[in-house]
Amino acid sequence: MSVGLGLARLLVIVGGVAIAFLGLYLITLPGGPGTVVGIYTVLGGLALIVGALIERVRYRSDAADRDGAPTGPAGGEPPGTPLEPRFRRTDEIFTDPTSGHRMRVWSDPASGERRYISED
Repeated sequence: MSVGLGLARLLVIVGGVAIAFLGLYLITLPGGPGTVVGIYTVLGGLALIVGALIERVRYRSDAADRDGAPTGPAGGEPPGTPLEPRFRRTDEIFTDPTSGHRMRVWSDPASGERRYISED
């Protein structure tokens, strides 16, 4: 995981916590008009937190995300990374819309799990 991605994720989590606490404050206001708005605000803050925690880097394996391994072109597996023998090369190639890299899809026929490697 790059430093920028880690910092962005942290900022989203901190923002989500702040929004959730604002919602809790609105719920506790006397008179009750902020209750409904407060509930939606808490839910919005929680959605940001959960989204930041489960978000993954594009085109990477879960193991690479967990280990914080460096990314390859277009967020795929790093160049020269040996794939497990269970992965088979497919005929599927696409151009990543953000980076312009041509990506080859490798698939595990048993599980359907996919890996993506740049062909540039």
